[in-house]
Amino acid sequence: MDPSSPVSPAADAGSGDGPPEQAAAARQPVQANFLQFLSGLAIQALMHLGQVARPGTDRREVDLPNARYSIDLLGVMEEKTKGNLTPDEAKYLAAVLRDLRLEYIQKASPDAAPRDGAASN
Repeated sequence: MDPSSPVSPAADAGSGDGPPEQAAAARQPVQANFLQFLSGLAIQALMHLGQVARPGTDRREVDLPNARYSIDLLGVMEEKTKGNLTPDEAKYLAAVLRDLRLEYIQKASPDAAPRDGAASN
């Protein structure tokens, strides 16, 4: 298998146990699309906002400078793709930006309290 070509996670499961056409289907490249790309940037922002655990550590940490950068990247994508998105893409991007910006403002405010019920020292 060529390590430089992206394949679906199911490709590793195709060990030849099933019919040949099933194994061939499992090796099909993952089809990238714009919504998946936007989702990746949004998840990155959520991770930096402490809403998603960091991979490998399972810890949630707030990193506001990187959260802002990720949100700003999505804003650049919105600006540069205006008029070229499908209605679903435009709606998704607008909603993601609204939600992430609101969460960022809440986290960045000086009187932001922990939202998980933990007491601050």
